Amino acid sequence: MKLIGEKGVHRILMGIAFSAISALLLITLFIISEGLPFIFEYGLTDFLFSSEWIPAEKKFGIFPMIAASLWVTFGAMILGAPLGVAVALFLSEYVPRSVMRIIKPTIELLAAIPSVVYGFIGVMVLAPIIRNYLGGPGLSLLAGSVILGIMILPTVISISIDSILAVPQSFREGSLALGATTWQTIHMVTIKAAKSGIIASIILGLGRAIGETMAVIMVAGNSVNIPGSALDSVRTLTANIALEMSYATGLHRQALFATGVILFIGIIILNSIASVALRKRAVR
Repeated sequence: MKLIGEKGVHRILMGIAFSAISALLLITLFIISEGLPFIFEYGLTDFLFSSEWIPAEKKFGIFPMIAASLWVTFGAMILGAPLGVAVALFLSEYVPRSVMRIIKPTIELLAAIPSVVYGFIGVMVLAPIIRNYLGGPGLSLLAGSVILGIMILPTVISISIDSILAVPQSFREGSLALGATTWQTIHMVTIKAAKSGIIASIILGLGRAIGETMAVIMVAGNSVNIPGSALDSVRTLTANIALEMSYATGLHRQALFATGVILFIGIIILNSIASVALRKRAVR
């Protein structure tokens, strides 16, 4: 370190930081440069709102995939958000701190499990249960929602716990001193004080769900249609790109890049909303 000097270390760290930023910018520019010309040529309205995806006939409507992505993500939120927040409240408010410090890292390790493992469990366990007890093919919107709901739990739980623990203890003590019960304190004081962080955790979880590919390919059925029920097979935007990019050429390939642009913009919007929510928590 002495040989390099403080300025040398500063330049090395700056170079590493800018290389990471440059890689992200290059990826962004590549996707946009490949996808935007197609959107301008084909028409944004036809591309977003047409229901026909038939590359052989040069029909590239992604509305069925958009609807499927939104419904699968919404289903994941319905399952994962309440369960994740409930687990976070239980661990941070009812469980002893020593136990919570063991359980929380264990839950966070679930985020390291490859998505293909979740997809395999969905195919082998969840899909047969849905097929046998609810009907349909089993590989469906419902299966995708359940698997994604489980996959976003580590994100929701971890960030929600951090947000709840950041609430000053004096808030709880003041509420209890005024005669409130433990649940009233959690409901009326703790949750409200940690609200922005909890909302951010849910939004980041949704970003993870919307961008998930492998698990959705395995459990959603991959039929290009607008879902009429939770038991229908669907194909999401990410699954469509992954399934067809290997053999796509010409306009078909450009249409898949344009799909990536739409997906990219959606995830940026979600992450921006989460960042604003986290910033509000930091200000408080």
